[in-house]
Amino acid sequence: MKNLINTTIAAFLAAIVVSCNTLSPEQVKVREGILEGTIEDGLRVFKGVPFAAPPVGELRWKAPQPPVAWEGVREAKQFGPAPMQSGSPAEGKSEDCLYLNIWTPASSEKEKLPVLVWIYGGGFSFGSTGDPTYDGARLAKKGVVLVSVTYRVGQLGFLAHPQLSAESPSGTSGNYGLLDQIAGLQWIKDNIEAFGGDPDNVTIFGESAGGISVSMLCASPLAKGLFQKAISQSGGSFGPSRPTTYPGENMKVLQVAEQDGVDFMNQYGVSTIDELRKLDAEKLIPVRWEQPGGWPIVDGYVIPDDQFKLYEAGEYNDVSVLIGYNSDEGLSFPSGRTPEEFVEGVARRFGPYADSLLAVYPVAEDRIPRSARNLMRDAAFGWQTWSWARLQCKTGKAPVYYYYFDHHPEYPADSPMADAGSPHGMDVAFVFMNLNQESTERDVALAEIMAGYWTNFAKNGDPNGEGLPEWPAFDPENGRVMYLCPEPYVGQVPDEDALKVMDRYFEWRRSPEGAAWAQ
Repeated sequence: MKNLINTTIAAFLAAIVVSCNTLSPEQVKVREGILEGTIEDGLRVFKGVPFAAPPVGELRWKAPQPPVAWEGVREAKQFGPAPMQSGSPAEGKSEDCLYLNIWTPASSEKEKLPVLVWIYGGGFSFGSTGDPTYDGARLAKKGVVLVSVTYRVGQLGFLAHPQLSAESPSGTSGNYGLLDQIAGLQWIKDNIEAFGGDPDNVTIFGESAGGISVSMLCASPLAKGLFQKAISQSGGSFGPSRPTTYPGENMKVLQVAEQDGVDFMNQYGVSTIDELRKLDAEKLIPVRWEQPGGWPIVDGYVIPDDQFKLYEAGEYNDVSVLIGYNSDEGLSFPSGRTPEEFVEGVARRFGPYADSLLAVYPVAEDRIPRSARNLMRDAAFGWQTWSWARLQCKTGKAPVYYYYFDHHPEYPADSPMADAGSPHGMDVAFVFMNLNQESTERDVALAEIMAGYWTNFAKNGDPNGEGLPEWPAFDPENGRVMYLCPEPYVGQVPDEDALKVMDRYFEWRRSPEGAAWAQ
């Protein structure tokens, strides 16, 4: 009888232990502790999950450090703050910003669903994961785990300085925002299985600065093995470095960026990084994009070299890529208010190649038409994408899928917008299927197609699937590009003859003569 009582008590205590260790559906155990999110329309959602220690105080302008463990249950029900930046993002902003968000349709860790990791744009000076356009619910419902990652921007994310380089184990500085992205990917690799994701089937995707980040992560040895596929929307970073930067030639080398950092420090009347670290972060946020510290640099560490040269040598993370841009990116980046100002700007930037480029991107006498705007489009996005596709086809093994987003309203012939195409950033709402209330049936249909392509690619490295128009892999010999519009079709590389002239300019820029001219 005594043995029976003891056995019953032991079983009862064991049941209590099991009960205490059993997590509710809203809870997940990660390496740092237990998180509690929410259940929303069949998805488990976790917001504001720390993937690194707060980069404040002594950690300002340092590589992200591992997150601190916690006891008990940590609520993960609200977005973390946006990084410090101009303006006031909806979720507020703070230096303490290194958090990520997860939408998962998986009910257990056994499902091992593909993972899509979003990297926002904003010129490396703005952006946040809390933007309603980036809500991951609709994509997650297509059978993926959707994650969005915050990274530092502006001076707090990319400031280089000789003192920062001297104190760093790598001997370099700047690129803290890219290191944040890499730290986020490492956290995902270590923990995403608990959310039903597959740590060995991760796809990174981003637009604008986020798409450029994707390009840079594909070239960074520090990101090797942290993702298996990549999607870049209006991204790519294949232009040579230049002291005075322009869209498409945004990169500076470490020494130049360090001198910019010295100039930046001097304006605050301090002489040491320790003093600069003690200043209120509000004083350090960018007012203009061209201020020092608002863009990644060729530091020899995160970004080893000119990315074009890295790809020529086959020194990159050879993963399947889906890359493209929008038909009227130049509409969002005006290059002068008048045709005269436009021509002057082209001469200033392109020097001896200005006339040959204006011949293939002509400007009208009384206005700056789309043909001229396409010069900006291709310098910043079109040539970058075309070069990425050609180089990877030449030196890599993984397939390339190339697209051209060309969906826009049809304006009356007498409208000032008659020749307008799809501006910069228009594609993002379609990919996430988060369209506004004014969207048409055509918009909804295209969003469904694009979300299908993107999630199919995340699942198996190929965008094709049932009910979708066939999308062939890119081959420089045939130049097949998927034109994304309500009735997608395969066409040739847009404005390829003009791109070939642009190509000659960039080739010259990499010559001793062109490099000297850019100085």
